[in-house]
Amino acid sequence: MESAALSEEAVDSFTVEIADQVESFLVAVDEIASGEAPDSAISMLLLEVSQLLLAGGRLGAIADVVPDERYEPDTDPDPDADELREKLGAMLAPIDVYTEVFDPYAPAAGSVTLRLSDDLAAVVTDLRHGLQHYRAGHAQEALWWWQFSYLSNWGSTAIAVLRALQSLVSHVRLDSPLGAVPDGQDTDSVADDDQLEQQAGDVMLEEFSDLVGDGEDAGEERHHPEKSA
Repeated sequence: MESAALSEEAVDSFTVEIADQVESFLVAVDEIASGEAPDSAISMLLLEVSQLLLAGGRLGAIADVVPDERYEPDTDPDPDADELREKLGAMLAPIDVYTEVFDPYAPAAGSVTLRLSDDLAAVVTDLRHGLQHYRAGHAQEALWWWQFSYLSNWGSTAIAVLRALQSLVSHVRLDSPLGAVPDGQDTDSVADDDQLEQQAGDVMLEEFSDLVGDGEDAGEERHHPEKSA
């Protein structure tokens, strides 16, 4: 599989664009986690993660970035994402736990149980690390890090989050109750079985529909033209 190669001038412009997209995502997630607009939290996260994955797709499509320096330059310590994780966990509590297929090309691995708050915080951590390099003037290192971590970590994590968010929006708009997380699933971040059962069991739509925001009722009956024979 051949990836697109960029000229040195194009790489510089590309790095600025990726940095802008990364910073925009980080600012947006912080604002969402503040809880100032809870009625649109899920819808806004769906939009922001979708836009971030456009940047990720661009990173995956270009040739491998190879920094001139053999070792990663030092930067200031990455900001702690624990506070963000806790805010998101509190806001998304009714629907924080979800299930995901870990690797679609390894079906024997089965599904795993995850948390939106943990996964979003992990994505933010990866992106912030690259932004630290970018702000320190290490643009090439930042681009390398964003590409490497997209392929190795935050890309698949963000895709899983996007699938979960799209599913939530669909459940609300189509007025379709959520099912329970299958028994026997486990997650490193779930505190105990009682908490998992409480949050991942039969969650009613009204418990989280106010996080999605207003939208036209996609489940409303409508007339379709008759198909011709």
